[in-house]
Amino acid sequence: MENNLALTIQQKRYKEKIIGICFLVLLIITFFSSVHLGRANIRAYDVVKIIFGKITGNESVYSYIKASYVAIVWNVRLPRIFTAMIVGSGLAVSGAVFQSLLMNPLADSYTMGVSSGAAFGAALALFINMFLMDNFQVPITACAFIGAFITLGIVISIAKVKGVLSSSNLIIAGIIVTSILSAGIKFLKNLAGENVAPIVNWLMGSLSARSWEHVLMSFPMIILCIIICIYFSEDLNLLCLGEKEAKLLGIDTQSVRRIFLICGSFITAVCVSVSGIISFIGLIVPHMLRFCIGSDNRTLIPLSALLGAELLLVADTGARVLMNIEIPVGVLTTLLGGPFFIYIFMTRNKSLH
Repeated sequence: MENNLALTIQQKRYKEKIIGICFLVLLIITFFSSVHLGRANIRAYDVVKIIFGKITGNESVYSYIKASYVAIVWNVRLPRIFTAMIVGSGLAVSGAVFQSLLMNPLADSYTMGVSSGAAFGAALALFINMFLMDNFQVPITACAFIGAFITLGIVISIAKVKGVLSSSNLIIAGIIVTSILSAGIKFLKNLAGENVAPIVNWLMGSLSARSWEHVLMSFPMIILCIIICIYFSEDLNLLCLGEKEAKLLGIDTQSVRRIFLICGSFITAVCVSVSGIISFIGLIVPHMLRFCIGSDNRTLIPLSALLGAELLLVADTGARVLMNIEIPVGVLTTLLGGPFFIYIFMTRNKSLH
């Protein structure tokens, strides 16, 4: 019996490693394909030379390539691709964390109101900028970030009863605050009148015109939070057993819950502040992985990061190369992710019956 159990665990670990290696290889292939694809026809060989030359500081490697091609690869495509990968990883990990933490398969950053808070902050900044001179503009990214964290604070303060945070209270408080903020965004759009286009475009979610500044701002913060989530993932597994069971096993449930709430919200705030609203990555990725590897957060969180990066990178590449007009990637993920999520939901319900 013990030998069978050990063999089953060993096979599961082996399967997880194989899946992780496959995701990593697929992500590397997609990365180079995405840099190569675009309206400017740049050879894959030249792309590799430009990247190698820029990283090593050896300009002679790509000196024969047009300066405009070098600029397109290094200043346009690469920052956008890295932003897509970082945001995809972050959204998927925050989705996995919120679903485990709230013990609700439909939970994500929207449930907590964090995304709506960031959207309201950005919409407010865009609205104020309409009345300011061009040489002084309110920073949209910073306002989205502040909006997300103020919303998180409000949700936690509403949900806390006698100093205790419960999952059900967090969901209810998140839904209430989200409804109010959605109404606030509609109010701002109405006030903007004919100048509503920038607000609508931002809310649709896009990675167009993202620069190295966005990469450098988002990468360290999201990676740090993902590492913290992975480090405490075993505690999250125990917390998923239930409040009483986790306490009996020696877990400080309130501290663990706060750590994951802050990390998940921080990741979401950073993602939304650099890309706008991109839906369904945080919902679909954890679900897809649970079908393959189960609900162990020790592997679910790192694999969510890899698969989330892969999916958003594929979606963004498709959004910019499939049609003559670029589609906002947030619209594409919603169009493709919505039906796919309905399929998963219905399949799961049938299996339960």
